[in-house]
This record gives sequence, structure tokens and C-alpha cells, in this order.
Amino acid sequence: MSQVLVSLDALVEGQPSEAEALIDGEPESLIVVRTGERVDAFLNVCPHAGRRLDWAPGKFLLTREGLLVCAAHGASFSLPSGECVAGPCKGDSLRRVDVQVDAGDVRLAD
Repeated sequence: MSQVLVSLDALVEGQPSEAEALIDGEPESLIVVRTGERVDAFLNVCPHAGRRLDWAPGKFLLTREGLLVCAAHGASFSLPSGECVAGPCKGDSLRRVDVQVDAGDVRLAD
């Protein structure tokens, strides 16, 4: 059975949340974003400098336009694609983690 990351109901539409997961046996921080019934997840690592994107654990910066902003160097990412659209890593993307919604839970995909 795959790991449960979070309940779908616990996710606020368009608001990035943090979840912890074991990936390849290592604990990882994930960014989880709900868009309707769809959920996207990414490693909480900026491709520019390898630092976490949150400014405090689980606290993410969003622009008025809904872009996710790296707290360290200001790179801006489009959600739910994960593509960097501005800043030092423009053209790169966040590393996607496959998830699925099953019986109201968001799980790592098998």
C-alpha cells in the first residue's frame, strides 16, 4: 500500500502545503497543491540552489497571480506545472513527484 501524504479535504484550493514522504528510503519534504480534484506534488527543493522553497516549515510565499516564490532567491514557479517563469532558474522546473487521490487521501503513486 502506498504512503498517505495528506487528506484531500485538508488541502486548500491553490494553496501549497507541505507533506513529508519517504522517497527511495529517504525522508523528503514535498510541496502539495490541489486544483479541484487534481493534486500535484513536487520536491520542496528549488532547482537554482537546492534550498527549500518555504520561508518557514510549511509556509510558502505566493504572488497575487498565484506564483510560488522561493524564499531564498525569489525564483517564481507556475502552479500546477512547476515551471520556473522568473528568477535565477527560469526555464527549469520543480521535480515532480507522482501522487494519486484514493478514497479521499493523497498518496504516493505506486
